[in-house]
Amino acid sequence: MKIENTKAQMRKGVLEYCILTVLKHGDAYTSEILEHLKGAKLIVVEGTIYPLLTRLKNSGLLNYRWEESTSGPPRKYYGLTENGRLFLKGLETTWEELVAAVNLLTQIKNT
Repeated sequence: MKIENTKAQMRKGVLEYCILTVLKHGDAYTSEILEHLKGAKLIVVEGTIYPLLTRLKNSGLLNYRWEESTSGPPRKYYGLTENGRLFLKGLETTWEELVAAVNLLTQIKNT
């Protein structure tokens, strides 16, 4: 088993949560979302994020609006819907529980 595959799966597993968390702070277009993820050292390519944003939108968690840009074509800004905010709250709780459980397990000393 290759560790890179496992690491990639771990990152993919939290990607939805991270994207929703970015949008919790305000609407953003795809490049801004990618910059936030990159700043957190969670490198994601556009080919990964566009289908995920579409899936989140189709699930009713995100909406979008087009906004003119002074430096190119119009940009699609994504934002959380009310369902998206509720979904994110559930993910935040689950994340906290998961982190606590993993921390507990990784701190167990062999006796």
